[in-house]
Amino acid sequence: MSTRSDLRRTAADTFGWTRLRPEQLEAMEHAADGRDVLAVLPTGSGKSAIYQVPALLREGPTVVVSPLIALQHDQREGLAETGSADAVAVNSVQKAGENRAAWDAVDAGTAAYVFLAPEQLANDDVVERVRVAGPALFVVDEAHCVSEWGHDFRPDYLRLGGVIERLGHPPVVALTATAAPPVRADIVERLGLRDHSEVLASFDRPELHLAAHRYADPDQRSAAVEERVVERSGPGLVYCATRKDTVAHAEALRARGVAAAAYHAGLKRAVREDVHERFLSGELTVVVATSAFGMGIDKPDVRYVLHAAAPASLDAYYQEIGRAGRDGDPALAELHHHPRDADLQRFLTARRPKPDALRAVLAALEDGRPRRPKEIGEDGGLSPARRTAALNLLEQAGAVAADPEGRFTATGAPAGEAAVQRGVEIAERRRETVRSRIEMMRGYAESTDCRRRTLLGYFGEQRDEPCGNCDSCEAGTARDGDPGAAEAAGVGTREAVRHPEWGEGVVMSTGRDRVTVLFAEHGYKTLALDAVRENDLLRPAE
Repeated sequence: MSTRSDLRRTAADTFGWTRLRPEQLEAMEHAADGRDVLAVLPTGSGKSAIYQVPALLREGPTVVVSPLIALQHDQREGLAETGSADAVAVNSVQKAGENRAAWDAVDAGTAAYVFLAPEQLANDDVVERVRVAGPALFVVDEAHCVSEWGHDFRPDYLRLGGVIERLGHPPVVALTATAAPPVRADIVERLGLRDHSEVLASFDRPELHLAAHRYADPDQRSAAVEERVVERSGPGLVYCATRKDTVAHAEALRARGVAAAAYHAGLKRAVREDVHERFLSGELTVVVATSAFGMGIDKPDVRYVLHAAAPASLDAYYQEIGRAGRDGDPALAELHHHPRDADLQRFLTARRPKPDALRAVLAALEDGRPRRPKEIGEDGGLSPARRTAALNLLEQAGAVAADPEGRFTATGAPAGEAAVQRGVEIAERRRETVRSRIEMMRGYAESTDCRRRTLLGYFGEQRDEPCGNCDSCEAGTARDGDPGAAEAAGVGTREAVRHPEWGEGVVMSTGRDRVTVLFAEHGYKTLALDAVRENDLLRPAE
């Protein structure tokens, strides 16, 4: 019997899933056959099934690295409802006895799934215990967290690639709901995926009505956002740029009779969990949050997502609006922006690399002895965050390397100040890419063309016709596509090109009068097709 037949039978008999999406089935097949796979599927499209089904066809427990304890809890409960197999978790909020029982189940071979936070895998004893268990699959959920380009970057994810190798590189399943090309490339590199397959579903969410409103006055914007919430029905989310704004909006909405609560990373864990549970149960109608809220939220009937400020990238925006309309019914994704939003995001991303931190890491390794990150940080007087960032840059520069045990040594090529300079250059290029993504977000916010076409083009998905379900289409300002214009300039979507100043890049999307290119070292650039034609700016990459 074929692998696909086994997967379909297991999905139907164990989970009651009689129909699988083509993307689900393709990714499942790669995992079941023991291949690394990166699956990028929109929110609500059943990403968890991609590992849950093949896990039952392979020997050993499936390790699921999940960034949020609440998300782990939801996934375990879902598995428990099917009665398919035992799922356990090891985390910091469980009692010691619960964690011991979980490990006993893993050791005894009765746990089909074990959920771990990335921080758990920073513990050598945990890694060794997992290695002895012989994992069938290693799943990285919310895999964009592994990327510094990802909007929910978690430094602890950076070392997962080393963990995977220490485990003998079991088949890796990386899952995310949104990943533009730079993020996908980072995921592959960071996790060390081998001969992997990428399964990409369409990024289009036709049930979402897209809109944007520009304000000259911040107070006017705040009032408009609150009024919009009051007049809407059904559960909703409001995203803000700062913690202060979440509290202010939540208080203003409660004063107008809306069951609203603020959510941000500065709140105590118990408070955050309470907001999460009350929103899922329907006790709260609206959560006003920073980007800290939403990952793994399994609430299908969210009817609107409003942004009270433009986020730093279309990656973040797409992930957050994807929490609306998961039941397939119409929902609203509305951006309320101000020209200074981009200035705020530029400020928040203005952190420059610290050459002294790079020098401290190299000094800690100059005796040639392999050392673990914690030792390096202690010897160099670096905080965990600065230590991780410095090691990451030096590793990319080729100046340090990690062994299978997760210990670092200096390679000597480059060495000294040359290594420091190389690390600084890598960081500066990243800053340029981050800034380019801020500009792409601004372009979406201010566009009068079809918003869906603009949004999909960012992810490399070409759409020539207006969508008919955004404010630009309704206002009659969206323009018909003209594929011939790009062809006349000698460029096409997904083509590799070279620019005389910015080097090699990939064409992400083309329009009637412009082309957007993602350059490897400079990020996103939007060029006028007339300029491309007249100055021969884009030539095929060799």
